[in-house]
Amino acid sequence: MKDLTRRAEVGPYVIRHATPEDVHGARSVMLDTFYREFQYGYVPAWHADVVDIERTYLDDPRHVLFVAVRDGEVVGTTAVHSRGPAHPPHPQWLAERYPCGRTAQLARVYVRPAHRRHGLARAMVRMACEFAAATPGYERVYLHTNVDVPGAEGFWRSLATEVFDDRTTSEDGGFRTVHFEIPFRGEFHAG
Repeated sequence: MKDLTRRAEVGPYVIRHATPEDVHGARSVMLDTFYREFQYGYVPAWHADVVDIERTYLDDPRHVLFVAVRDGEVVGTTAVHSRGPAHPPHPQWLAERYPCGRTAQLARVYVRPAHRRHGLARAMVRMACEFAAATPGYERVYLHTNVDVPGAEGFWRSLATEVFDDRTTSEDGGFRTVHFEIPFRGEFHAG
């Protein structure tokens, strides 16, 4: 059962579980990130959770969406879902190491540019890892990041351990992603 009362304050921001009232704002943060930062926009095969945030993150007891809110506006998101990396396109050994159901995958860790450098992503990731540790059945916390987003790779290296650098698998740089694992069950470090 999710503890929906969990919250943290980071300066003027509140980090908490998303509610149905937050869905529009959270979706806006995610879509703006796809279009403005990733520069490839919405891709249905990759972003189905963004269309149905309620069913994906609010209704499923093993999934969660955290939001960073300031003055009623959602300015950041972080999600946990129980899907590991898919093979293909990722290597089979990676999918086997992080199987669906037993893997808590961090996703949608986004903060609007004007609200960065305040510790929001770090606070949301901490809450996400605590959620994973408290949810029966999860054995590992996994994530992958797009290294072309400024600051993303350095941020994750301050919190997580690299498992696989996909840029090394092909001449064209693979998917431009690095895969990471974050220790949990009380082992999270603040970097």
